[in-house]
Amino acid sequence: QVQLVESGGGLVQPGGSLSLSCAVTGNILSSNMMGWYRQAPGKERERVATIFESGEPNYAGSVKGRFTISRDNTKNTVTLQMDSLKPEDTAVYYCYAYLRLSSSGPYDDYWGQGTRVTVSS
Repeated sequence: QVQLVESGGGLVQPGGSLSLSCAVTGNILSSNMMGWYRQAPGKERERVATIFESGEPNYAGSVKGRFTISRDNTKNTVTLQMDSLKPEDTAVYYCYAYLRLSSSGPYDDYWGQGTRVTVSS
């Protein structure tokens, strides 16, 4: 069974840094895209950053220049380095992966369980 296991998160002061990591467990054929989404209280889930298997990243405008996404294709992991954090970055962050499990199967969406990030003094 394929799962996305997240680590990191927690409480940090404004201007501080945090790193989130996510590992895909189980057997997969390929991961076309991996990334991070977040959902703040009372708001819809939004894309934070995604990265293709090629390594090409894409960032939401609100985090560009502050967050850096990277991935290790050999380990099927994706990391989000968050710097210069702001109170408005407070949310539950979800790991996302677009995976294919076998050559005969389709790509499908997979989500982690979420990890909370709180930016507050």
